[in-house]
Amino acid sequence: MHRIRRLVLLVLSLVTIFASALAYAEPAIWVVKGPHATVYLFGTIHALQKDDPWRSPKIDAAIQHSQTLWLEIPNIDDAASMQPLLMQLGMDQTHPLSTRLTPDEMVKLTKAANSVGLPGGEAMFESFKPWLAALTLSIAPLMQAGYDPNTGVEMELKPEFVKANKPVKGFETAEQQMHYFADMPEKVQIDFLNSELDDFDSAVDKFKQMLAAWSAGDVEALDKLNNADFRDKYPDLFQILVVKRNRKFTAQIQDLLKGDSVSFVAIGAGHLVGKDGVPAMLEKQGYKVTRE
Repeated sequence: MHRIRRLVLLVLSLVTIFASALAYAEPAIWVVKGPHATVYLFGTIHALQKDDPWRSPKIDAAIQHSQTLWLEIPNIDDAASMQPLLMQLGMDQTHPLSTRLTPDEMVKLTKAANSVGLPGGEAMFESFKPWLAALTLSIAPLMQAGYDPNTGVEMELKPEFVKANKPVKGFETAEQQMHYFADMPEKVQIDFLNSELDDFDSAVDKFKQMLAAWSAGDVEALDKLNNADFRDKYPDLFQILVVKRNRKFTAQIQDLLKGDSVSFVAIGAGHLVGKDGVPAMLEKQGYKVTRE
């Protein structure tokens, strides 16, 4: 069960996680206003090294001003409750992963698993569906390098709002997030796995480059590093995991803008940059999105 709890944390870390240690950070934050409502948009980092800085006066002011925190999912810190979902949607005891992959893909999987010292090597993946193997491999080298989902931005934001008696809400549920992956056709799941295997050896270096861009507020570089290859090499997967979700986030944020409250929206940084990002989608709907 310890392994399952650890895997749940990996699943909750999803698609876009950036981290590193810098002396000072100024990540991008945007503000959108409706007739009576205000929404702050902030891109989160789902895994950090302990004490990695990310706060700035602008971010702190927006947090203090906000009445409600909106995350991708509200119970990001409740791994135990996700275990049954992970077993149901991510495991398949009757169709071993090795029967779904080519010999060359299995060689890459074995090399990746052994390089980060995963228990049992590639054998631990035999009962995994391809999407869960991909998610596990997306964060395993980062965790080996000291980055931890337990120290991500959301893990700091949520208790801060709870302590202030401010509501914490979610755009999605953990089950919905898992279904984005589990409902993908098997070919797309294997594409996802191959994308992680192809980038496995350079994952940590790329991770640090993305954080440097995120921390400096360089949204153009962040889009290039985080989304460009993904968008070009795996367009179907990009549509499912990024564009489709961004459209839903945008629609829900539009509903918030019709109200009269101040909301702090904190979702994965990759969802806020580029032509397919939430700020761009809001602008297409006629809203003025201002960089703070």
